[in-house]
Amino acid sequence: MSAMVTKSKVLIVDDTDLNIDILVDALSDRYNLFTALDGESALAQVKAKSPDIILLDVVMPGMSGYDVCTKLKANPATVDIPVIFLTAMTDINDKARGFELGAVDYMVKPFAILEVQARLDVHLSLLNAKKALKQQNELLEIKVRERTQELSVTQNVIIEAMASLAETRDQETGDHVMRTRFYVQLLAVQLTSHPRFKDYLQLLDPDELGTAATLHDIGKVGVPDHILLKPGRLTPEEFDEIKKHTLYGHNILNKLVKRLPNNAFLKLADEIAWTHHEKWDGSGYPRGLKGDDIPIPGRLMAIADVYDAIISPRVYKGPMSSDEAMAFILSQAGTHFDPDIATAFYDLSETFQFVAKELADEMMVNEVKNENTEDAG
Repeated sequence: MSAMVTKSKVLIVDDTDLNIDILVDALSDRYNLFTALDGESALAQVKAKSPDIILLDVVMPGMSGYDVCTKLKANPATVDIPVIFLTAMTDINDKARGFELGAVDYMVKPFAILEVQARLDVHLSLLNAKKALKQQNELLEIKVRERTQELSVTQNVIIEAMASLAETRDQETGDHVMRTRFYVQLLAVQLTSHPRFKDYLQLLDPDELGTAATLHDIGKVGVPDHILLKPGRLTPEEFDEIKKHTLYGHNILNKLVKRLPNNAFLKLADEIAWTHHEKWDGSGYPRGLKGDDIPIPGRLMAIADVYDAIISPRVYKGPMSSDEAMAFILSQAGTHFDPDIATAFYDLSETFQFVAKELADEMMVNEVKNENTEDAG
C-alpha cells in the first residue's frame, strides 16, 4: 500500500470571484486550496494556515498585492513563502517591482491553466528542495555538534590522564591541580576588562585556560623520586633538580605543539608549564623572564601556584592562614608577581578562600571513602 501524498497548500488571493472559481476548479485535484478576496484576509489566512505558496493579485481594494508581499517578506515567519503575482498589470515596470519585492514569478492575466500548473509545480519543487537541503544541513550541524562534543570529552579525558601522571608521583599534586585550576579561571575572569589584559583575555576561554593550568606540573614526572618525595627541605642541589620540572614539562608539551602547530590549547598549556615559576623582577626560572616578557597565562599561574602552596600543609611546614597568605602575596607584588594580578587576587581573596575550603573538604571526604573501601577489602 503506497503512502498517502500530502498535497501542497496553495493560497489564491484575488478580488474577483470568477478568477478564483476558475483556478479552484482547475487546481483543486492537484493542491490543497484556500482563498482570500483582499489583502487583510490573505494575511489572516497565511497566519492561520501557513501556505506553501501564494498566487497573489496586485490590484485589490484596500491593501494591494504589492503591500501584502511587502508584509510577508518583512516577517521572518513568512519570508520564505514563495509568492507568484497573477495580475492584469502588464507593464515591465510593474513586473520589475514585483520581483524587487521578493516574488518568485509574475504571470499576466488572462492566464493559461496549464501554465499556472507548470509554474506552481516548478516553484513547489524548488521549495521542497530547499526544505530538504535545510533539513540536511540541520542534521549535519547536529552531527558536527555531537562530534565536537565527543572530541572535547576525549580531549578532557586525555588531559586528565596526563595531569594524573604527576599526581601518581606526588599525591599532593592532585589536590593542588584542582584548586589552582579554579584560581586561574577566577583571575582570568576578574581581569577580562582590565586595560592591560583585555585584548588577550577576551579572546581566551576561561574554561580552556583552567584546563591548560592542570598540566602546569606535568614535568614533575621527570624528577627523581628521592627528590620529589623527600620528607623535608631540599638541598640547593636538589632544588636545582626540582626546578627542571618546568623544562621537562615544556619538552613534553612542546613536542605535541610541533605535531599540532595550530592547536591553541597545547600552546597555552606549554606556556603555563614553562613559565609559571618566572618572577616579575626577573629572578625566577627557568629563563629569568621579566615583566611583560612573561606570558600572561604564566603570570596568572604563578600567583595561583604560590597561594595554594603556602596555605597547604607540607611535611616540612605548616599552612599559612588566609590572612597571612593574602599579606604575603601583596608583599610580593612588583617583585614576584605582576602588580595588577596581585590586586585582582586581593579583590578575589574571599572567593579564593571559599574555593580552597570547599575543595579541601571534598578531598577529605574522598580520602575517607577510599580508606573505608580499602579497609573493607
